[in-house]
This record gives sequence, structure tokens and C-alpha cells, in this order.
Amino acid sequence: MEGLNPGGGNFGPDGRYYVGLRSERTIMAFAQQLDRAGEYILPPQVVPFPRGFAFGPDGTLFLGSGIGPGGEGDNIILAFDSDRRMLPSWKVRDPELSPLDVAIAPSGNIVVSSEHPFGAADAVATIREYDRADGHLIRVLLPRNDLRFQKPRGLRFGPQGRLYCVTQDEAVAFDFATGKCLGAVVKLPGLNGQAVIFFPQGVDRQQGETQ
Repeated sequence: MEGLNPGGGNFGPDGRYYVGLRSERTIMAFAQQLDRAGEYILPPQVVPFPRGFAFGPDGTLFLGSGIGPGGEGDNIILAFDSDRRMLPSWKVRDPELSPLDVAIAPSGNIVVSSEHPFGAADAVATIREYDRADGHLIRVLLPRNDLRFQKPRGLRFGPQGRLYCVTQDEAVAFDFATGKCLGAVVKLPGLNGQAVIFFPQGVDRQQGETQ
């Protein structure tokens, strides 16, 4: 699609594929068969610069709004109910947040990768957990001292209750229950990872890599 300019995607509760639109500053949903035009599920320009989104167990949509390449934007996370009405009672207010991706923890809490101030040479990179009920900050997960942990992006919960975050040159694992950083599971100089995904054991290597 000309001008799509996508940024991140997730499957929604209805089975459709949802994609963040950086130019339109919103989210679009596509039918499972990809046989029709996409549909805006939030108004265009709903946030200054979308930075990751995820669906809660009850269908609530959590949308990160961060800083764009030109410095435009804000640093918040918004929540929308199943009718896509914004929930004014749920809003993250965290002066040390600059969201880059959003995931839902097994508990239903919201987990965010953050680089603050975004793009700064001395930016602090963290994983931040917010309460699913009202958005208050619960805890901050920090990397081990032997890791670079720069430019954290995609988040994904994997087997054994581990949380994975892809960063520049590394993919890092955390024991989410304890918050302990387990170290780098992937090291690849030059990696500029944006997302991470797991494939089931036994996938045919002609179709996809095993994990």
C-alpha cells in the first residue's frame, strides 16, 4: 500500500491484523484474508507519534505515544475500550518514560520498552511495568551491568515466564516474575532489531526457523 508507513503490528481479539501507521498517527486493521482495504480503528492523528500497541485480555487497546525522528511527539500511553473510546481514567504519567514498544504481561499489566530522553547519547534504557487498572508505575526492570542495552525496541513474552527485548546488537531476556535480567540470548554486532517473535518447535525450516 503506497504511503502505508507501518510501525509495528499485532493480531487483535477479532483475529484481524492491526498495524500502526506512523504517517497517519493511528492504527489500521486488515481482514484475515487481506482481501479488502484496511480500516482505521482510531481516528487519524490520534497521537503525535505511535510507538507500539497491544490488546489486553478484555479487548482494551493500549497505545504508546512517543517521540518521532523529527523530535515531535509526547511520552504517554493511552487506553481505549472495546468501542475504541479513550479511557480518561487510565493514563500513564511517568516523567522518565519514552515508549518504544508495548506488551501485555501474563498478569494483564502493561509492559513498555523505554529510551529516555529518546535519541540522546546518554539516554537511559529500561523496561517499565504499569498497572492494568489505572496505569501507575509498578516497577522498572534494569539490564545487567555487562550489557549495552541500547535502543530497546520489540518486546515479547516467551516460554518459562521470560520477557525478551531486542536492542542494538543484542536480544536480552528477563525473568519477569523476579525482574532479574538473565543476560543476552543473542549477540550480533550491527543488529538493529525492531521486533522479536517465537516459532513453535518442529517448524519446517523451509517455512520458518525453529526456536
